[in-house]
Amino acid sequence: MTLALPFLGGGGPALTQSAQASAAAAVPIASTSLVVQGQSAANPAAALAAVTQPVASILEVDKPKIDLSVDVEHIAQKPVPPPPPPVVVSGASADSGTAQRQAALAAQGASCPSNVGGSTGSAPGRTSSGGVAGTTTSDIASFAAAYNAIRVANCLNPVPMANFRYDSCMETRLFWMAEDPSTNPSSAWGHTNTAKRSDGKPIEGCDGNLAGGSGNTGATVAQKWWNSTAHRNSLYRPTYTGSTGGVCIYLAMTHGGVPNEPYSFTRAAARWGSC
Repeated sequence: MTLALPFLGGGGPALTQSAQASAAAAVPIASTSLVVQGQSAANPAAALAAVTQPVASILEVDKPKIDLSVDVEHIAQKPVPPPPPPVVVSGASADSGTAQRQAALAAQGASCPSNVGGSTGSAPGRTSSGGVAGTTTSDIASFAAAYNAIRVANCLNPVPMANFRYDSCMETRLFWMAEDPSTNPSSAWGHTNTAKRSDGKPIEGCDGNLAGGSGNTGATVAQKWWNSTAHRNSLYRPTYTGSTGGVCIYLAMTHGGVPNEPYSFTRAAARWGSC
């Protein structure tokens, strides 16, 4: 955003112009008599000399006192910082009670939690029997960074980075979905009580909060789960007031699927649990 300010000041008057203006205001330009303190008009030279001395004194006294170390002329032209942008509270933040948590801490003279650093758990990067790529360590790191950023932005305690873990059982379920031979990517999508494969193969692996689609990453699915009320309550637990030191967040992701899904098409599952 560009802030346009009116130009004030311009080149400004010279210092000599200021002095001349002051002298003109203080000294009469015309006089009806040159008689000064007994000097006769018959001796105009003496009278003029008597007037000249006070003029010099007046010019000296009336000179403006200017501090050259202060840029008076351009001070009004200095850029003014733009006002802070208005605070936009998302629907998810409002629903989760963010404003109430902030107010409660402010009343105690405290502030919202700060984020944490560190490294997450790793993932083996395995590949299914059908050739579907599994969870990577970067999937977990991306998810953990976004997950904690969302938490602290909404006045919730972050989870220690080391407590973000790979879950092989949820990954097995995602492999089972991704290997459905149907060309419909949502054919086997769903939770344990609803998911069915087009070829009738029995369900495998463990359930979790689900998210996916083309171009998704660990970070984008973290945001999707926050934006969904049911998933937010399950995975972020905004009403939980205990320590997050013993909380572990488990994640699995797959990349691609049969018969023709690209690597960029992902499926993800996550759950809140104890370490």
